Amino acid sequence: MVDADAARDRADAGKAPVAGILLAAGAGSRFGQPKALARGADGVPWLVRTAGVLRAAGCAPVIVVLGAESAAAVELLAEAGLIDGSAPAPAGPEFEFEFDRGTVVVQAADWADGLSASLRAGIGTALSLAGAVAAVVVVPVDVPDLDAATVARVLDADAGVTRDSLRQAVFGGRPGHPVLIGRAHWEPLRTQLTGDTGARPYLRAHDVFPVECGDLTTGADVDTRPSVPEA
Repeated sequence: MVDADAARDRADAGKAPVAGILLAAGAGSRFGQPKALARGADGVPWLVRTAGVLRAAGCAPVIVVLGAESAAAVELLAEAGLIDGSAPAPAGPEFEFEFDRGTVVVQAADWADGLSASLRAGIGTALSLAGAVAAVVVVPVDVPDLDAATVARVLDADAGVTRDSLRQAVFGGRPGHPVLIGRAHWEPLRTQLTGDTGARPYLRAHDVFPVECGDLTTGADVDTRPSVPEA
């Protein structure tokens, strides 16, 4: 069930392998439920849709970082065929499953500490991956209009992906997601992550390369139910 064609196309074109990190751990206090469990107007869970977008753009594997109500989120992934539904449900505060379907599920044990905890968990998992993954594409689950074309533009900008790449989608100049982080930045970034600010301070300090994507999507993140875009 892996969307292997997109990843294979990257390899065939001589492009560096890239993993995806999907941040979906938060409780969604302003939204009213964990956003990992939210669905679009078409009924498709944001979690499933965003994982599919990363896969369609050639990211392999996709690392899904969960936290609040993780068992229910795992069920959504299994129902969509993104992971093996016969695998045991998570029984404790920390779990990590690697499946043959191109998806790695990991829980950030300290997810309640904020976005940085989730990103640390995702990068830590990326560091443990076998193979020569050169970079990760980081996206949160609450950008429902993200599409594969936007991810691909960020991947292909600035002469492609290297271990030193550091770039970010911008929308009319406004920083957003996805963010591409080359492998050389993973450990320095991970040691600096704190609170709910994520990678923003690191990106500013290291002259992140902006990639304008405002002609493709809005890049808007959804914080409350009334702001969910109409399909």
